Amino acid sequence: MIWFVIAVGGALGSVARYAIGLAFSHERTQLPYATLAINVAGSCLLGFLARWFVGVDASPAMRLGLMVGVCGGFTTFSAFSLEAMQLIESGALVRAGLYAALSVVICVAATFAGVAIARAALAAAAGTAH
Repeated sequence: MIWFVIAVGGALGSVARYAIGLAFSHERTQLPYATLAINVAGSCLLGFLARWFVGVDASPAMRLGLMVGVCGGFTTFSAFSLEAMQLIESGALVRAGLYAALSVVICVAATFAGVAIARAALAAAAGTAH
């Protein structure tokens, strides 16, 4: 059952990634904004879920379906790596470095943001429960 939930989550994440990719277009010499946006959003979502599931009662299937399935299907580290390599091969070394630095720094910051949002939401939910 858990394998199925993870697979469905992965399919949903992959379709969402594809849809966002369609919304962005970039020339070969520009930054791959779609992948950057997807990785930032996915990092924030994964941080949120990691913290949220500490404070709520959720089944393993729900946790794994969302964190491994949806987030795993949605984020695109392999695409990031390919795009960085393509920027390097095309001679756009500054853009490649900028893209790599932005991806790492902003995605880690987004993970912290997701955790902070979950903490605030849990605190607000606990405050309204009384």
